[in-house]
Amino acid sequence: MTTISLNALRKEYGDQVAIPNLNIDIRDGEFFTLLGPSGCGKTTLLRMIAGFNSIESGTISFDDVVVNDRSPSARNIGMVFQNYALFPQMSAAKNVAFGLQTRSVDKPERAQRVNEALAAVHMDHLKDRLPGALSGGQQQRVALARALVIRPAVLLMDEPLSNLDAKLRVEMRDAIREAQRTSEITTVYVTHDQEEAMAVSDRIAVMNLGVVQQVGSPAEIYRNPANTFVAQFIGKTNLLTRNILIQNGASMIDFGDGVSKDVTSAINAGAKGEVRISVRPEAVRIAEGGLSAEIIDETFLGSHSQVRARLASGETVEFLEFSHRSSGRDRGEKVSLALDFSMLTLFDAETGESIMRGAIT
Repeated sequence: MTTISLNALRKEYGDQVAIPNLNIDIRDGEFFTLLGPSGCGKTTLLRMIAGFNSIESGTISFDDVVVNDRSPSARNIGMVFQNYALFPQMSAAKNVAFGLQTRSVDKPERAQRVNEALAAVHMDHLKDRLPGALSGGQQQRVALARALVIRPAVLLMDEPLSNLDAKLRVEMRDAIREAQRTSEITTVYVTHDQEEAMAVSDRIAVMNLGVVQQVGSPAEIYRNPANTFVAQFIGKTNLLTRNILIQNGASMIDFGDGVSKDVTSAINAGAKGEVRISVRPEAVRIAEGGLSAEIIDETFLGSHSQVRARLASGETVEFLEFSHRSSGRDRGEKVSLALDFSMLTLFDAETGESIMRGAIT
């Protein structure tokens, strides 16, 4: 297993700064995901780790050894690309064996390792097929086996599931996670798909404009986003604007319709003024004594429905209703919405940064 340390990394393309100053430490055997919107720098960073992109300043270290000047072939990495990059004239087994041949592994060991790698991704029964006779998911499994068979110190994966349909993406993400757990290879995974990142990762780095916004486990990032960008990018959320009012030494928020909450113990000392409040859909339910609202529309999704409602303030709130609890909501229907205050996150309205120090009780 291998640790990866990225220290003060900077990447420029002409006069454009893609990554200004990036620091990340990736642990032994960790499944670490770089997550962010298109153009945020995640693939650029992955290619820097691989040695395909130059860097302007900073260091990349594997197990505390700086590898800046090492070629990709000398870094002992396995790479899985978005477009599979299989040799069309070679069978699945020969594609997997290619890296071993270039490393002069003898034939008996090569055959054994190829069989083991294909079995690990459940493709040993199709080892003699050409890529053109394999489905997209099968081709991606072969590409994964090819990366694993060389026993790399680091496995790098660049949007490996983006060309697959929704069902295959779920199947393949499970296969990738299983293979990584079995091999215990330190893995850096690039995706823009939040659900995919949450499903496979030990930790996630959320990136925007070349800057890491937050690093943490999927649960940490979802439940305690560092800023409004992370709150909106990871899953769905409703952002409400309110003010913190100091009343008898307590920090109070008036949500309207007679609903107020003391947030003194949950926020940083001295926080006051206008705040943005992240309210996840699952933190909203229809109940008496809540905020007055009017149903805008409902989208039926089988097990549950996504319901949108407009508050008296004019703000729109989306929430979920499970199908067995509701027969549907009518447009214009008047409802009362209760909030689960323990699930709310407060941000400074000007900076967008979290002002939380604990959960609201």
